[in-house]
Amino acid sequence: MSFDNASPETHRFLAWANYAFLAAMLAVIALILIAAAVMQYAFGELPCPLCLLQRVAMLGICLGILLQLRNGFSYQNTGIIIFSALFLLIVAERQTLLDIVPRPGHAYIGSAVFGLHMPVWSIIIALCVLIAFALKLAIIGGDHHLETTPVSTFPRLAAIGTAVGAVVVALAVVNFGSVIVQCGINECHTMGYQLLGYTPPAS
Repeated sequence: MSFDNASPETHRFLAWANYAFLAAMLAVIALILIAAAVMQYAFGELPCPLCLLQRVAMLGICLGILLQLRNGFSYQNTGIIIFSALFLLIVAERQTLLDIVPRPGHAYIGSAVFGLHMPVWSIIIALCVLIAFALKLAIIGGDHHLETTPVSTFPRLAAIGTAVGAVVVALAVVNFGSVIVQCGINECHTMGYQLLGYTPPAS
């Protein structure tokens, strides 16, 4: 099944669906990063080194999406999204397997959300991204129609993408600064902010 020879109306709908899907994915990951920031700054739950790598992977997914929305469709941008999702899956699986059996020195960092801790949620997020792209390729095939239908064709979607993208950029800046304050030039830990000499009270 191929949509290469479909009507212009079908190509337009597929393009709209693709950009809506990307904008929704960007918004969901932004909300997850905001929730992680709230847990860190409001509840004193400092991220562990593997948690920080998971944030990097999520920001990598966001980068690929932003490039698609800002610079137009490119398979290179799709590659950034898929590679970042694979990286997220690998890091999250490692942390989950390390902490799946509670023992001294190995316990999930932070609070559970709906009964699941962040590394388990990260596995679910990564799998959802990979499965979504796999299904899209299996059902629709290539994205050649996007080359002639930029996101600017849909002003509302473009505006949403720009607004959410600005939030993601702000989150990236905040996270970068937070890592510097937490880790300094040494190995990261979950005991406090090294540059401030501050340890959050135990919850």
